[in-house]
Amino acid sequence: MRRLVVEADGGSRGNPGPAGYGALVRDAATGEVLAERADYVGITTNNVAEYSGLVAGLRAAVGIDPDAAIEVRMDSQLVIRQMSGEWQVKHDDMRRLAAQARALVDPTTVTWTWVPRAENAAADRLANRAMDTRGPVVTDAAASSSVAEVVRRRQPGPSGAGVRFDDEQPVTVVLVRHGETAMTVSRGYSGSGEPGPPLNDHGRAQARAAAALVDRVGRDLWGDIEYPSELLASPMVRTQETAGIVAERLGLPVRTDDRVKEADFGEWQGLTSEQIEERWPGMLEPWHTLATVRPPGGESIADVGERLRSVYDDLLAAGGGRTVVVVSHAVAIRAALGLAMGAHPGTWSQLRVSPASVSIVRLYSDRRHEIAVAGAPSEGWS
Repeated sequence: MRRLVVEADGGSRGNPGPAGYGALVRDAATGEVLAERADYVGITTNNVAEYSGLVAGLRAAVGIDPDAAIEVRMDSQLVIRQMSGEWQVKHDDMRRLAAQARALVDPTTVTWTWVPRAENAAADRLANRAMDTRGPVVTDAAASSSVAEVVRRRQPGPSGAGVRFDDEQPVTVVLVRHGETAMTVSRGYSGSGEPGPPLNDHGRAQARAAAALVDRVGRDLWGDIEYPSELLASPMVRTQETAGIVAERLGLPVRTDDRVKEADFGEWQGLTSEQIEERWPGMLEPWHTLATVRPPGGESIADVGERLRSVYDDLLAAGGGRTVVVVSHAVAIRAALGLAMGAHPGTWSQLRVSPASVSIVRLYSDRRHEIAVAGAPSEGWS
């Protein structure tokens, strides 16, 4: 049986404070580094950051060889003793992360080893790099013979998966639309020109249902996809509220990205389609169907697409083999899906994106992206 070593660490500058984690996977026989993972996790405690590093390291190890024997080495006695069953996990955030670790591997099959801080320097350097840059690190020694052997042994993709003729590991993007708001009910054009409105009670219930569905990704749904490790959200109130509910379920921090906000509808903000047609006759339809028309003071659909294209570019540049959840809006998600399909922006409005719906895109460097059919978890397509 192959043996892998996971070295993991985390830190916060202040406790709590700006925090990050680092993890790497080594071949136990050769000492070769097979994978490195690091990321900024926002304002949290040192222990939460350490647990985040553990989860990232285990996920990378399982991705390399799900049948390997794993030894975890950390300089945190707390994490080692809690995961080995000697101590109880009492903190809510740490319990969620410990549950994620247990979902990846059976802790009773793992060797848990405490090491002095000096022997965990590589993981510590990665954690500090994440805190310095406030960004992710994802590297894999895919060219090494040991990893190439695992790639050759991989089973074919599941039934219905997109057809590929290479072994590239994509970036999976789980797109979640925010839950219902008062503007959703009134069918007003609710864009990024103002921060509100918030979710209503039904919207919060929808967000909880969406969070439960996303939590199944990489577990009992779409099992060939990595469990989410990053969470981005639009800065609008409704998306931040939805993302907070998803974040609590997944045990992840929320990173705000202005590029995934809704279209700016300019002077159309808050108006219904009937009101827009009355005041700007003949302008609304070409906004949808030509995609280059801009409302007075607002954005075109093509403008929104350029924002989402830059998000895709950054996600691909950071490396594959991971899943990123993006909480966004109807027009922005249509753009994200349309870009993935290579469809003309004038056709994107034909895509139905219900409140709290979940859509999945898998990004590849050759732009032959893949879309997985998802849905609206709470109410079908209503």
